[in-house]
Amino acid sequence: MNTQGPVILDPVAIERESFAIIEREVGEHGFSALEWPIVRRVIHTSADFDFARNTLISQGAVASAISAICGGAKILCDTNMALAGVNKARLASFGSEIRCHVGEAQVADAAKSEGLTRSTLALRKGVEEGCRIFAIGNAPTALFELLRLVREGAPRPALIIGAPVGFVGAEESKEALIETDLPYIACRGRKGGSTIVTAILNALLIQAEEQG
Repeated sequence: MNTQGPVILDPVAIERESFAIIEREVGEHGFSALEWPIVRRVIHTSADFDFARNTLISQGAVASAISAICGGAKILCDTNMALAGVNKARLASFGSEIRCHVGEAQVADAAKSEGLTRSTLALRKGVEEGCRIFAIGNAPTALFELLRLVREGAPRPALIIGAPVGFVGAEESKEALIETDLPYIACRGRKGGSTIVTAILNALLIQAEEQG
């Protein structure tokens, strides 16, 4: 016997009810009106309420990202999964685009010859191309490299999403980001991944669209 009521099939209604459940279960929190929709969408994507506790957003980071998106900023991500998941129609409406170079043969060859990860070389290429938002959900080496380049004079990003997942270097790279004065959204600890950075980017695009 079904005691849970009718199954909801409308996708808008499903999302609305999911958000309502998240609101109830999280309760009071310290995120601002700009920050909370991002954290809520991460929880919605992952069904993991740990992100309500381990997501840190530097002051002004969301506003900086939205301004950059509205200005047509280029975005670099570190996996093709994140590349595939971002809403391209919303990006195009701002004259923005997202790139991922990690799968390119040239990047792979350079990484092999230099003894570095493909993510490191792909990150360098994104910096050279003038990307202003960096979404890193897989490779701590890319995050470490970005912080090094900025320290050495590379242009200051409009936002760094630091959410590499894993056991080697992931937590440390995020702590290194949190210690800077750069605009960031970071997921502390071992958790993260491509789905998380995609959720963050799509939440930012929705807010940019809402703000016109």
